[in-house]
Amino acid sequence: MLIRTEAPADILAIDRLLKSVFETEAEADLVMTLRENGHLTLSLVACTDEGEVVGHLLFSPVTIEGDDLSWQGLAPLAVAKAYQGKGIAAALVEEAFSTLPEFGYPACVVLGDPQYYGRFQFKPAADYGLHCQWEVPPGAFQVRSLTEYSVAEQLAGRKGLVEYCPEFNGL
Repeated sequence: MLIRTEAPADILAIDRLLKSVFETEAEADLVMTLRENGHLTLSLVACTDEGEVVGHLLFSPVTIEGDDLSWQGLAPLAVAKAYQGKGIAAALVEEAFSTLPEFGYPACVVLGDPQYYGRFQFKPAADYGLHCQWEVPPGAFQVRSLTEYSVAEQLAGRKGLVEYCPEFNGL
């Protein structure tokens, strides 16, 4: 399995993957729109030895109370159904967590299952006074530092609303 940055030749394969994994085409449309609008910070793919794209992970910018702190939002994360449960999603996430800090991105947020994302050291964002722009179940909105500095140290007393790129409002 090869984990690498998306290439232009991967765009249609990513689109097909997202449409096959999610119930609607909303995530595929979101990724395409983020890409077209230049709001794609990091897009990774997992490929088989034959070059088939079987996993995808995307990060895009988020703001805290309107301030750009270079934080990122993880969404979406997808693995082809035939390849789920084989550690591909974890490999994508770990690769991203080693890559993002190299480019100066100190932390990220995710909206998802706390049990699943907890294994990647995500913590409830509410513990740091952060909340999502949408109404979500308790604990579903989570945050994680990507550097040696804790989330609290990075926030330096800031708290409040975390907003994703406007493209997410169409979901």
